[in-house]
Amino acid sequence: MENILAVEGLKKDFGDFALDDISFTLEENCFTAFIGVNGSGKTTMIKTILGQILKDCGTISFFDKDINMNENEIKNMIGIVLDEGYFYNNLSLKEMKNIISSAYENWDEEVFNNYVKRFNLKLNQRIEVLSKSMRMKYSIAIALSHKAKFLIIDEPTSGIESSLRNELMDILVEFIKNGGKGVFYATHTTLNLEKVADKLILIDKGQIIFNERKDALISSHKIIKGKQNILNEEVKRSFISLNYYGEYFEGIIHDTPIFSNKNYDITMIEPTIEDIMSAYIEGRAYECLTF
Repeated sequence: MENILAVEGLKKDFGDFALDDISFTLEENCFTAFIGVNGSGKTTMIKTILGQILKDCGTISFFDKDINMNENEIKNMIGIVLDEGYFYNNLSLKEMKNIISSAYENWDEEVFNNYVKRFNLKLNQRIEVLSKSMRMKYSIAIALSHKAKFLIIDEPTSGIESSLRNELMDILVEFIKNGGKGVFYATHTTLNLEKVADKLILIDKGQIIFNERKDALISSHKIIKGKQNILNEEVKRSFISLNYYGEYFEGIIHDTPIFSNKNYDITMIEPTIEDIMSAYIEGRAYECLTF
């Protein structure tokens, strides 16, 4: 199976923040959710992948091709939806579309017009008057109208209705079903991801914390609840995060061998993606405070 995107040893130091030795691959036919809290490095990572921010070191390839050597070919194969947008606010939607469409060899006007109708876009409107949701709809229409094989989407941190997010997820699932395609979806929220994501990558403070297939990630973690009297030092060290409530505790553990052969009085529950993400971020914050 072809790698749509391969990142290896990527570093970028800003002084007060850094992308720290980032490596991962994205396969075709895969919906990858790139998750993390606001300020974790998601947007910076996307801009670096796209060459908008120059990396310090590392390699980036799309479809097994170096983007620096094959920039025009690769950009024709990628659809991009960015939180900040890349439009001229003083132009109308039609005028902006005419500029963008001229840059793509496979632009499909019929597909674009279908999305214009679906999203109820007004082509004579100026971009500056669009709400955040309407701007995102316009970005999606542009990204899906030139036969892209790979979509990179940086979800806005606010101002997007849940109905639009649900509709976007449906569109992306249909996009993947056509085969030989991929989605890289950066988001701060895990809503809908249980249904649509194939792979999850968590970034925090510029570092990749986990990079796993969704089903394997969920099945290998458990929420454990019980009384504090079972928490010796060995047991405590096995938790990613741990909270106390009176005489009881609740925490998340990765794999459970420490509990498998002992008669602990505990409750074991399957976590959500949100539970797992929060546990790793909470655990890293605790490590920093107690270092």
